[in-house]
Amino acid sequence: MRSRALLIATQVLVAVAGLVLWHLLTTVPMGDGKPLAPPFFFSTPLEVLGRTWKDLTGPEIWGHIGITLLETVLSFAIGAAGGIVVGFAFARRALLAAIFDPYVKAANALPRVVLAPIFALWFGLGIWSKVALGFTLVFFIVFFNVYQGVKEVSPTVLANARMLGMNERQLMRHVYWPAALTWMFSSLHTSVGFALVGSVVGEYLGSAAGLGYKIHEAEGVFDVTGVFSGMLVLSLFVIVIDMAVSLIEKRLLVWRPEPAARTT
Repeated sequence: MRSRALLIATQVLVAVAGLVLWHLLTTVPMGDGKPLAPPFFFSTPLEVLGRTWKDLTGPEIWGHIGITLLETVLSFAIGAAGGIVVGFAFARRALLAAIFDPYVKAANALPRVVLAPIFALWFGLGIWSKVALGFTLVFFIVFFNVYQGVKEVSPTVLANARMLGMNERQLMRHVYWPAALTWMFSSLHTSVGFALVGSVVGEYLGSAAGLGYKIHEAEGVFDVTGVFSGMLVLSLFVIVIDMAVSLIEKRLLVWRPEPAARTT
């Protein structure tokens, strides 16, 4: 408990140090009488925090947050579910994986920004074009981790399980699934941010609502404070969603032993 509190305090201290440095760079005059980082281009932390507080205490921003949250959750849920199902299928069927391996790698190599206009053409400017873009980002991260997690199951463990009389269904539940969970949740923590990136990029390229739209709107009038404020809200978003994933991970991986504490 004490080490946890110390860790949180250190994390807060790092954030405060960053804000102080940002404040000094944008407000303290240098030799030419101007700050090293002009506020017109970098804003100031007090202005960004003030704008963020004003937005979060007002009614307008929550509608945009709700739309981005919906797109992010749908992208994350559908992409993760697809990655888990396909990852298990490919890992358990070597012939299937061999046939589709080049196509999966080719699809993963496609630039997602190039796909955004195509999804907008197919699904319109509503939420589903953003969900489709987020799906392409989440799916492959989860797929490759689940695939690798299942393939990494020890042959000795499998042989012992079969010797004890386990059928394929029992092997899936008691061997393959626990083995893949650690890999899966590792990918889910990364995928949270990518689901949000897909939603925001889609909104940025074509939308009438959402946090990406708000950031694009601020950029259009050179409102740097508004841009940084939107980025701050997005960062808070990711932290909250990642905390939810961590809670689910602790619940499902309750059997996993805690790492040994280091002594110094």
